[in-house]
Amino acid sequence: MDSVEEMGPVDYLVIEFPGNRMTGEAFPLLVDLSDRGIVRIIDLAFVRKESDGSVVALELSDLGDEIDLTVFEGASAGVLDQGDIDEAGNALEPGNSAAVLVYENLWAAPLARALRRGGAQLVASGRIPVQALLASLDATEDTAPRGGSAAA
Repeated sequence: MDSVEEMGPVDYLVIEFPGNRMTGEAFPLLVDLSDRGIVRIIDLAFVRKESDGSVVALELSDLGDEIDLTVFEGASAGVLDQGDIDEAGNALEPGNSAAVLVYENLWAAPLARALRRGGAQLVASGRIPVQALLASLDATEDTAPRGGSAAA
């Protein structure tokens, strides 16, 4: 692992699979992002929220033979601990499972390094759900003037 001065921004995702149904369709795309140097997988864990609300970490072998996840064996750097697993579980509905992914944005590392050298620091970040963005754009279209030029 690089020193913090060399790293790009690090994000995490908790991706819920309703009814514990994983198709595996997205996993080759994640591998492709890693192979192309766009992201670096720092940690990857799978969890399940039982019907009683308890959260359990899953081994790759617990996920069944329908999906080949052997490419992710050894992808864990041990960054995620039981507290992280429990917190991810809080976001899940009972009976569902999730992948918890911690990844470095390698594409942004040169920008992050340059900003750090200049004394800048990240003070806030966030993510806008696609549905919220689309709703906002739809609302903007609904209130835009019709039939005229935007220039005065």
